Amino acid sequence: MTFILLSLMCSGAMAAGTDDTKGDHKLDDDPTKVTTKAGVSWSDTYDMDDSNVSFSGSVALDKARKLNARINSDASEWRVGGSWLFPVGIVNFNFGKNEYTNGATQTNYSVGTFIPLSVFGIAPAGFQIFPMAGYTYNTGETIGCKNEGGCIAPQFADSLSPEFGYDTITTSGSSGYLGVFTLKPLSPSLTLIAFAAGSYGSKNDDGDNYKGYFGGAGLGIKLTEHQSFNLLTFVMDNNTYLDSPDSRFVLSYSYQFN
Repeated sequence: MTFILLSLMCSGAMAAGTDDTKGDHKLDDDPTKVTTKAGVSWSDTYDMDDSNVSFSGSVALDKARKLNARINSDASEWRVGGSWLFPVGIVNFNFGKNEYTNGATQTNYSVGTFIPLSVFGIAPAGFQIFPMAGYTYNTGETIGCKNEGGCIAPQFADSLSPEFGYDTITTSGSSGYLGVFTLKPLSPSLTLIAFAAGSYGSKNDDGDNYKGYFGGAGLGIKLTEHQSFNLLTFVMDNNTYLDSPDSRFVLSYSYQFN
């Protein structure tokens, strides 16, 4: 798909895309913006028993490449990687670790891309639309039933322990995802943010194909040329690491250096 889109741009749009690497006129939340910035965020599940603080940053190596990193306050979740901006879009490489509210953990290695449709003159009603797609390889651990005769249902067991037939299950697999990220400027200082994606992958230990989704919406608030806030709510779910959808609220602050 990247080669097809690249060939469509060779008629002259490539020059405009190259000029975009400056990033001077892009929105703060544009996923193709290459800049140096630092931020802090706070998230909480809606049952208010799992709050989390994390720190993030990016360093622009030049007008097209940057390094990215993110870690939470107890280092139980982290991510490092890099981005490379091309005239047709941006490619991101990451590896990191996630921890879910049910105690499951997941290490993932991924490559993905965002393609701004505005490059092709597509921005209906001022919406900036970025189709996104990628591939992820996951390894992880979760608590599951390992008793051939079955286990006591979680709601009736005092804990998910070996005493009740539960133990740690190691899982691994790969999946692809496809979705869309959208921005809509409402004013010079306010931007609507929305995103959604679905994933499908290899079979898990139960013989079922990995299936998952995530989506969310919120607002980007520009305070000054360098400072901004985000207010987001999102939900994610999959059939391997989560017993039920994980819904969270996120408040973040970032400072852009250039």
